[in-house]
Amino acid sequence: MKTTLTKIKKEKPDFGALGFCKYFSDHMLVMDYKNGAWQEPEIMPYGAFELNPATSSLHYGQGIFEGLKAYKNNGKVTLFRPRDNFVRMNKSANRLCIPEIDVDLVLNSLIELIKLEEDWIPEGGGRSLYIRPFIFATDNVLGVASASNYRFAIILSPVGSYYAGGLKPTRILVEEHFVRASIGGTGEAKCIGNYAASLFAGNLAKAKGYDQVMWLDSSEHLFVEEVGSMNMFFVEKGKVKTPSLVGSILPGITRDSAIKLLTAKGIKVEETRISIKKVAKGINSGALTEAFGTGTAAVISPVGTLGYQGKDLVIGNNEMGEISSWLYDELTGIQCGIKEDKFGWVMHLN
Repeated sequence: MKTTLTKIKKEKPDFGALGFCKYFSDHMLVMDYKNGAWQEPEIMPYGAFELNPATSSLHYGQGIFEGLKAYKNNGKVTLFRPRDNFVRMNKSANRLCIPEIDVDLVLNSLIELIKLEEDWIPEGGGRSLYIRPFIFATDNVLGVASASNYRFAIILSPVGSYYAGGLKPTRILVEEHFVRASIGGTGEAKCIGNYAASLFAGNLAKAKGYDQVMWLDSSEHLFVEEVGSMNMFFVEKGKVKTPSLVGSILPGITRDSAIKLLTAKGIKVEETRISIKKVAKGINSGALTEAFGTGTAAVISPVGTLGYQGKDLVIGNNEMGEISSWLYDELTGIQCGIKEDKFGWVMHLN
């Protein structure tokens, strides 16, 4: 793999006040697809891409991405389930008519990039290095068709908590009119169009004082699907429920990890269609004691308030619950190499 080092390194930001994805490391990885094959990956200085105004992804949205993290604890660097991210990326690629990547090649290239940028990984306090692989079409021709040329890239950003309040329970608004995705669409792929489709409702929710939107199914608006950046879980009478993967929900890697950890602890997890009306009824009766989201960015995010039909329904006294708290500690402990990894999820880089 070719490597071109930057001549001038950036000044590091204050790792105690990072926010989320505001700063980017010195180098990035780039690999182009042309003449029917992916070319050799290259590590190069972080910088702008030069794009033709007719670049096809700018017009037709043929693009996908992933999100994962690198962690550092006492100088030891770990990655959490990186292969699964690239396997999922290929599933998204297939749905968007993008050529699949060589998972081993890309994973080994990422490891080299992380080793080069190791001093950009912040330690402790919920901090990590966010890793963003993405692919977009680069044909310079207008016409609605899958492209013949693509660019794959990975950029890195040191991050703190996804939400400004950290583990403070979030306020989520149930969206009863707009939809994110439908069965048969691209909801289960991590493609750029899904996120564009979510922005309008998300902005309306934020204007009302909520953090994010909870999406319902597209046909009846009766069943919970997911929140913008995370899969949803509910705890009722000691049982954990999460929406089943029906084709319109992203199959989250953190979601899968949470299910496996809870099951191993002896906590029953049910993947099923979840009625928003039953969720509201459970909150009002006190039977539903916890709600939380899972995702790479936030890891585990407790939900304290659910806005539904003009009312704010408070869950678990607006406090992080016992199960979600245990899950956060267990998952982050495994990710950082502090707790035992019984599932073989963690990759140690040094």
